[in-house]
Formats: sequence, C-alpha cells, structure tokens
Amino acid sequence: MLAPPRGRRSFLTLATALVGAAASPHVLAQGDRPVVFFANLTEEPGVRLEGLGFVGTDVRNSFQLAVRPMQIDLRILDNARDKAKALQNVEQAIRDKAALYIGYFDDPATNAEIARRLKAASIPAIAIVHPIGDAPLYGPDNQAAGRIAGEALGKFAATVWRGQPTAYAIVGPVSDPAERIKQRIDGILAGLTQAGVSGSIPRLDNGGNPQQTEAALGRFLPGQSGKKILLATLDDATALSSKAALEVAGRLNESAIVSLGCDRSVHGSANEKKEIDPANRGSIVIGSVAFYLDRYGYDVLPLVMKRLRGETLPPRTATAHRLITSSNVYIEYPPSDMN
Repeated sequence: MLAPPRGRRSFLTLATALVGAAASPHVLAQGDRPVVFFANLTEEPGVRLEGLGFVGTDVRNSFQLAVRPMQIDLRILDNARDKAKALQNVEQAIRDKAALYIGYFDDPATNAEIARRLKAASIPAIAIVHPIGDAPLYGPDNQAAGRIAGEALGKFAATVWRGQPTAYAIVGPVSDPAERIKQRIDGILAGLTQAGVSGSIPRLDNGGNPQQTEAALGRFLPGQSGKKILLATLDDATALSSKAALEVAGRLNESAIVSLGCDRSVHGSANEKKEIDPANRGSIVIGSVAFYLDRYGYDVLPLVMKRLRGETLPPRTATAHRLITSSNVYIEYPPSDMN
C-alpha cells in the first residue's frame, strides 16, 4: 500500500506519477519482464542489407548480445523479405500481447498495414531504417555518412598530395534509384566541396556487382595519366574490387580509397586479414565510414527501455557514423571480436 503523501507538493508528485503510469500501460515495474518482439528484415544467408556488406544475422546477433543485461523477454522473428510473413509476425506479437514491437521491413505498404494493426492493438513500435507509421525511427544518416567520406578523401589529398594533379571519382551502384544511394552520393559531393575539391566528379557504375568494378575503372583511368586517383566507394566490396583493379592497372601506389559501411571485409576479425589495420601499411583503403548494422541492438534496445519506462522518444534517432581508420579500428573493432 502507498504511504500517505505529506503536503501539497508530495500529493502533486504522486498524482503526476499515477497519471503518467495510466497513460503508458507498458511502463516497467520492478521485476517485470515485458515481452518485446523484434522482426528482422531477413536472415537469409548472403543477402546484403542496405546495399552494404552486412547480413541479417549481424543484426540479430547484436540484439541477442545487447539484451543480456536487460529485464525484457526479447523474441526475434524473421520477416524473410516477405510481405505475408511480415504481417504474420505482427499478428503473433499481437496475440502474445507484446509490450513493444521493433520492426525492420522495407515495403512501405506493408509497413503502413503493420502500423495500423499495432495501433489497433495499442502496441507501441520502433521502426528500423524504414518508417512504420509515425513510430520512432532508428537508422543511418546516409547523407552525413557520405559527407564524412568525401571530406576525409579531400583532406587526405590536400595533406599528402598537396599541389599535385588529382582525379576524383565515386564508384559503386551509382545508377541505383534507391534514395539511400542518392543521399550517400550527395553527401560525398558535399564533403568533397567542404574539403576544397571543386569541379565535376565522375560517377563510375558497377551496377552493384563488384566484379564489374574493373571495367568501370578501366574506362576512367586511361584519361587520368599523371594524376593521383582518389575514389569514394559506396560499399566495402566495391572498395576492395577497386583496389584490385588499380593494382592490375599499375596505379596502386598513386591511389587512395575511402569507403562506406565498414563491414567485416575491411575491419576483419581475430583470424582474418584486416584491410584497415595499423600493420597493413600497403593498404590504400585509408578508411571506411561505419554504419554499425552489426551493433543495431546496442542502439535500439536502450530506446526500447526508455519507451517502456514511459519516456517520449524523438521521432528520429540516427546512427552515429564514424570514419574508421588504422588509428581507431582497434578501438571500434578489437581484434578479439569482443564487440
């Protein structure tokens, strides 16, 4: 039983707390383990997420690790990139009286229906990358990430190759109509401008297929004789295929690359080759801007806990993108893989 309040201020404090609890039925109580569902976009092996080198199990694992100290019952489902499956998953969450639903799906019409069903069931949601109604959204800031890459590339040239002729290009699926690709390219261009790079920047299209990178660069490099080559690549696979193409062309020692993503192919793991590594002095990949899909759980679950405590979340929370280089890679991705 509640102790009787003492004085007007105590009474108002108690009343405010009770009103807040009534307005937020899923507020955490001591010893409570509310059920939270996370419906992942896909866990199909080899399917890359958001045009980068991460896969669905990277996202799943981050949630499974991040939830360990939290007093919630996290249940993970696979949307399997299937509209019907995504709707079945939200129905399961409704049947199981979920306290909150975390949704990661990329079809706007399906997400609108998911939002309608959750609202009818009075279940709050948090959306990952792709909006679900007016639910708080967590995801990358593609333009900011591109800006970091472009600025880093321009500053590298100004510092290391000051006064020497240079040629810049953006390499990757540049013709992809996805909004995220346009935003990343716009960000790269803005970053280059901020670093003092002027003029038109060519866009070399590999159609999202790293095996086509050599052909794209093969059409570009012959016209850049005597120039330093600076490439901004839209994903790490393209960065690595660009490096291979530059080596074939004999231009490796006069080139530099900044990438987007920072997946395992460039930061490595305990027993893998690390492209970005203090010991790898021969690498021309000077950095990759981290998107951290392999750590989404560590960013999203604290938002879940705040919402369950009745706190109001901002409409949008963006990933804190960072340029990962040989100077900080062991801080962000330790060799032991204890992430």
